[in-house]
Amino acid sequence: MRPQDRREFFREVLRKVVDPAAEFVEDQIGSMVPQDRPVLRPPGALMEDAFLETCHRCHSCVEACPANAILPMKTQQKGKVDTPYIDPLVQPCVVCDDLACMAVCPSGALVKLGREEIQIGLAILLEEVCLRSQEEDCRICTDLCPIGPSAIDLQSSGTILVHEVGCVGCGVCENACPTSPKAIRVVDR
Repeated sequence: MRPQDRREFFREVLRKVVDPAAEFVEDQIGSMVPQDRPVLRPPGALMEDAFLETCHRCHSCVEACPANAILPMKTQQKGKVDTPYIDPLVQPCVVCDDLACMAVCPSGALVKLGREEIQIGLAILLEEVCLRSQEEDCRICTDLCPIGPSAIDLQSSGTILVHEVGCVGCGVCENACPTSPKAIRVVDR
């Protein structure tokens, strides 16, 4: 066997072993919902029971999401397997301009809404964990919010305020928060 053929042989063997293993791990870990996290559905989702009944689990919304924020759920919970969800710690919804996930849903489980009408969840601030309560000038959550000051803003007192009516629960703030544990978390509504 020539050295080139031998190298190619081992390269091919490794590719056949490693690629499927990597895909398996990604499938198992990448879309598993931790039990202590709320299930956040994509923008425009119906109420949970109606969503579970209506969703075809076709993954059209997963494929349409430009941010790759929508994942198919891997869970043992009956009726929720392969349903789409968002985990802000993995990748938040960026509230993209065309909101493609809602537009491509064939079942009606995701209803077309305007950006400000979306209710994925609600950001909750834990002031005692927030760097601003330690007199540090952190503004990451307010600076990165795709909705802007109508969702979250910096008050004249120096504190962060989440506006319940304006916050869509996209999770950008939670994802970007530099504290551990996170000073801001998205909960379902």
